[in-house]
Amino acid sequence: MTQLEEYYNKFNEEKRLNSRHGQVEYRVSMEYIHRYLDEAAARITSESGTSADTARGQVRLLDIGAGTGRYSVALAEEGYDVTAVELVRYNLGILKKKASSVKAMQGNAVNLKKLESDSFDVTLLFGPMYHLFGFEDKRKALDEAKRVTKSGGVILVAYCMNEYGVITYGFKERHVLECMEQERFTEDFKTISSPDTLYDYMRIEDIDALNAAEELKRIKIISPDGPANYIRPFLNQLSEKEFEMFVRYQMAVCERPDLIGAGAHTIDILRKV
Repeated sequence: MTQLEEYYNKFNEEKRLNSRHGQVEYRVSMEYIHRYLDEAAARITSESGTSADTARGQVRLLDIGAGTGRYSVALAEEGYDVTAVELVRYNLGILKKKASSVKAMQGNAVNLKKLESDSFDVTLLFGPMYHLFGFEDKRKALDEAKRVTKSGGVILVAYCMNEYGVITYGFKERHVLECMEQERFTEDFKTISSPDTLYDYMRIEDIDALNAAEELKRIKIISPDGPANYIRPFLNQLSEKEFEMFVRYQMAVCERPDLIGAGAHTIDILRKV
């Protein structure tokens, strides 16, 4: 069993996404996923003259690093044709118990050999980039996502962001001095990660370099959670109406360039041309 598998055997991703800060991330992410699923369904309707419901069932979505199926199960229940790939057997077992309608398989994001090229209208690459270290491995995962996505299709890629890691682990949890001594932060506070730390952190210029290497066109980049992870105790104190207003706020500002990269995650939305 790998260190990553041991981690996810204990880590409850469902609980995270059902928490208030996780709900912000999930709901904003789903808003954007639906935009591009709707785009694909509209194209199918235009080309074939089928009804909207029929077209939805013909839209093919791939969820790479699907975890326990928070996104893939919900989207399959809406009628989309969903395939899920997950590395960790424990997570895959939970996913399969939830929904037989999801075509779920074990696999690695850097080698999707079971999947044919140009097969999916929308591809999610949400978990793997958190745990792949170094430019080349990340590029392999992005290259595989690109390969299996149809020409004109959309790839949504999630990253953990550097400043969140530094502020949270370095300053809030007071590890900044030891990180500097151990050269885990550069002089300009870029995180130097390794497989032992499980997570790898990115800045926008790192993401841009990957896109350039893969010749992928950015549609937009968003911050799905914004400050939500930083202010968890305060979110939990909000009334339901106040919390709904916060979700509305994050939905309104998630594309603002002055806020991209400041949250825990970004989602880069790319077009395969």
